Amino acid sequence: MARPDARGYFGAYGGRFVPETLMPALAELETVYAAAMADTDFTGEFARLCRDYIGRPTPLYPARQLSAKIGGAAILLKREDLAHTGAHKINNALGQGLLARRMGKTRIIAETGAGQHGVAVATVCAMLGLECIIYMGSEDIRRQAPNVNRIKLMGAEVRPVESGSRTLKDAINEAIRDWVSNVGDTHYLLGSVVGPHPYPVIVRDFQAIIGREAREQVLEKYGRLPDYLVACVGGGSNSIGLFHPFYDDKDVKFIGVEAAGKGLDTPEHSATLVAGRAGVLHGTKSYLLEDESGQIRETHSIAPGLDYPGVGPEHSFYKDSGRATYTAVTDAQALEGFKLLCDTEGIIPALEPSHAIYHAAQLAKRLSEEKLIIVNLSGRGDKDLEIVTRALGMQP
Repeated sequence: MARPDARGYFGAYGGRFVPETLMPALAELETVYAAAMADTDFTGEFARLCRDYIGRPTPLYPARQLSAKIGGAAILLKREDLAHTGAHKINNALGQGLLARRMGKTRIIAETGAGQHGVAVATVCAMLGLECIIYMGSEDIRRQAPNVNRIKLMGAEVRPVESGSRTLKDAINEAIRDWVSNVGDTHYLLGSVVGPHPYPVIVRDFQAIIGREAREQVLEKYGRLPDYLVACVGGGSNSIGLFHPFYDDKDVKFIGVEAAGKGLDTPEHSATLVAGRAGVLHGTKSYLLEDESGQIRETHSIAPGLDYPGVGPEHSFYKDSGRATYTAVTDAQALEGFKLLCDTEGIIPALEPSHAIYHAAQLAKRLSEEKLIIVNLSGRGDKDLEIVTRALGMQP
């Protein structure tokens, strides 16, 4: 398994680059997390709620109509869209919510881009009786109105962020500012495998339930491991969640699919691993997108959850070590992936995993029928219908 060193580094990536006021909170979080994972009462409650509240295990679904239309390898979908709230984000939100309660924190803050993490955190806070504040860029509030309404229905407050590009990066900035000012009673429930140590490890471990289930399911149904794992990458939690339990299975190839936006030859993309370079953002050293002056670049993706100029340090380690391959898919290609799954399987995917669906379809064509590809269908597409119908010219 890929594990960080004592300072929280995966190879050259990771660490803690935060104000001094946050160092005790991070140390406390690391200590409490280690104790919690060794406590059978904590792990037992997490397992019970995963089953009874989230609805796990999620199915590993053979997309036979999709595979027949494409030809070549068989495509299997890990159906995280069927988890409670409609995406993989609930796994981490539940785990960290239980940690916050264990630490005696009464106030939860979080960032969200596509809105699914915000919905998941608001949902868990309602269930655990915790105060909840969600920071969200005003551009994402406009793009993801259904999820904003869901967050508010759970009793959480949505705080619009007007700075910068008014998207995910800016929401994280504001959440960190809040945390610095209210660290005593507040837990920052970070939504991806980014940020200062120990967040990349904690989020990965709670999301690794995806890969553990997929591994058991494919062995049970097919008697062997898959040939490829394919997942979209923004910050990178759904992909690390799928990849990590297969890390030592060297014959299983990992492919992370980033957002090429309007094209890698334009500035309007979010392909951090494909087109970025090493630097520090939001408390961690990793690949990021910056301009010639070293300033963080504005990014673009039709999928709000991929519209981020950084990525988790473990992904950066996978890239440099060659354990994973990273590619990028444009907005137009993601829409093709979206339509393809709708037409063949009657499943409406989120725009984020639509990037992975498109790439998996192209990959499958080049492989024999004996090969198996698992795609992490990390969320459902209800939240994206307005974006998609507008982009496809379907609105009256």
